[in-house]
Amino acid sequence: MKYISTRGGIEPLSFRDAVMMGLATDGGLLLPETIPAISPETLSAWRKLSYQELAFAIISIYADDIPPADLKALIDRSYATFTHPEITPVVAKNGVEILELFHGPTLAFKDVALQLLGNLFEYLLKESGKKLNIIGATSGDTGSAAIHGVRGKENINIFILHPLGKTSPIQALQMTTVTDPNVHNIAARGTFDDCQNIVKTLFNDLSFKEEYSLGAVNSINWARVLAQVVYYFYAWLRVTDQGMQKVVFSVPTGNFGDIFAGYVAKLMGLPIDKLLLATNENNILTRFINHGDYSLGKVVPTVSPSMDIQLASNFERYLYFLYDRDPARVRNAFAELAKDGRITFNQSEMDRVRSEFLSLSVNQEETLAVIANFHKETGYLLDPHTAVGVKAALALAAPGLKAICLATAHPAKFGEAVAKATGQDPPLPPSLLGIDKLPSRCETMDADLDQIRNFVKERAH
Repeated sequence: MKYISTRGGIEPLSFRDAVMMGLATDGGLLLPETIPAISPETLSAWRKLSYQELAFAIISIYADDIPPADLKALIDRSYATFTHPEITPVVAKNGVEILELFHGPTLAFKDVALQLLGNLFEYLLKESGKKLNIIGATSGDTGSAAIHGVRGKENINIFILHPLGKTSPIQALQMTTVTDPNVHNIAARGTFDDCQNIVKTLFNDLSFKEEYSLGAVNSINWARVLAQVVYYFYAWLRVTDQGMQKVVFSVPTGNFGDIFAGYVAKLMGLPIDKLLLATNENNILTRFINHGDYSLGKVVPTVSPSMDIQLASNFERYLYFLYDRDPARVRNAFAELAKDGRITFNQSEMDRVRSEFLSLSVNQEETLAVIANFHKETGYLLDPHTAVGVKAALALAAPGLKAICLATAHPAKFGEAVAKATGQDPPLPPSLLGIDKLPSRCETMDADLDQIRNFVKERAH
């Protein structure tokens, strides 16, 4: 399968090249030329598969230039690091289905993709004899998951920027206590959007990107999205009995990557009635869906910091489909955003958006109330991001349809918020015991492009 840019300025690429490039040379995001349709018969046959077998069945469609035996071994190795045999189990609680995505090494949904991406990088670099310098920005979970995906791997350096003081303490410790020589943490004075803009600017500097062999682990890398498509199919197969029963998925999101994976699953034929997009006060995506207002605002710090984002990177991929795969319209939209700080949409476009998505913005008081009430009623602890998704599911899901809520992080990663809501600290899983006593390494600097560029130059392969 070949891969193209949302902005139309490159020749089609192989899957291998798409993984290694991450971001297209024209500044666009990479997508497969076609999205294959999965028949009801195939879906039915997939019911008997384990998570690893299902991942192979789906990923091999898109990664057709990797030998099947090699791909299967990569998938098996990636999910051997998870602590639950089902990898992403589904549990029914209080009228909703909770898809637990936090059983990986860093207790967040990003592990599902980044354990695989780290192994893919190592495999492709060993084959080519090349080296890679990964640069990424994180609002919390991507950084630690990426670091744990590539720590100690040959021929790879990783540089992760996070906004100083704007992740949870546990999220920061999961990054900064990894002291392998190939891991470089940068705490930038600024917001996640500042960090992300610096990363994008470095990738758009083509001579710098080529000279220092930059690679991407943020959800701008298509392989990240592809790995996340799998758990939508897995969850549907676990909560339905037979046939093509429709469900809704409720997805807490700030960067549009996780919910875009659900959109791809829907395009492939998974029976999804609606995708419920849940945001906190940083609600540019909710404003877009509910009011057609995609305009940049100021980032507000919240108890769900991984969603404290205004500019959603993966939104560009969705626009490509909304604009009927017309790259010129995508380019024009982002020129408008750069000029005016907003993208405008006509009524027919918004009607189409609302046929596929519903959205709710959930503030911090509501988030804490959901955590408290859900725990009181079920004994189950939600992290604040998952609570945002549960609130959206309870408010928006149509009667008679099963609502699957993506549980994107373990509650212990956000112990302060959980304790504030419930009056008790969440129990720490083994991987977090004593983490605050471990040696740490991190560079603190301004969110300054030149300063960070020089830091990478000095430490790159």
